[in-house]
Amino acid sequence: MPVAIITGASKGLGEALAGALAARGWDLVLDARGAVPLAEAAGAVSAHGTRVVALPGDVTDAGHRAELVAAAERLGGVDLLVHNASALGAEPLVRLEELSLDGLRRALEVNLVAALGLVQEALPRLRASRAGTVVAVSSDAGAEAYETWGGYGASKAALDHLAAVLAVEEPGLRVWAVDPGDMATDLYAAAVPDDDAPRPEPARVVPAFLRLLDERPASGRYAAPALLEEGR
Repeated sequence: MPVAIITGASKGLGEALAGALAARGWDLVLDARGAVPLAEAAGAVSAHGTRVVALPGDVTDAGHRAELVAAAERLGGVDLLVHNASALGAEPLVRLEELSLDGLRRALEVNLVAALGLVQEALPRLRASRAGTVVAVSSDAGAEAYETWGGYGASKAALDHLAAVLAVEEPGLRVWAVDPGDMATDLYAAAVPDDDAPRPEPARVVPAFLRLLDERPASGRYAAPALLEEGR
């Protein structure tokens, strides 16, 4: 069975993607900071009958990243690495003049530095896979200038560039930066708590990720809404 590591998998997009992959027979290593919600998510995902390992921890911790990859190795290797864990830098979001530097550092550490650290840890296993794949969950805030999204957007823009360079350096892998579009998630609610406009549930976006895995297009940046529209 193929094996995936998914960070930020206790809720939202990470949990929805984990469930979809488990339904397809994938074995999973799941990460999140909260032990209780992660255990609950893992229990729901494991109902599909695949092996699911839940490891609570912080992706900025090198020891925790090593544990994630070691757990995947025990399941058979690493075929897919999904960096979904994210930090906003401020909750709610604020203008750059108010953004604390510690908050910016946290966003960069979680969204960018930890992503590279996990790739470095998993790279030998990804290279050994017949279909080694890295998915960096991106954001349109990394490509567009939205007021108050500067710190988070800067970290996602850097993540996009890191993914693009990784794709050049590792032509044997597929490396996709994927913008899932607007979703109804706790992250968005924390970012802009006064915005109660309706948004799709994360599960509505998952088919775009599955399409990438099925069709395996060239490495690059993809927008989930466009993939869903094309697939109709």
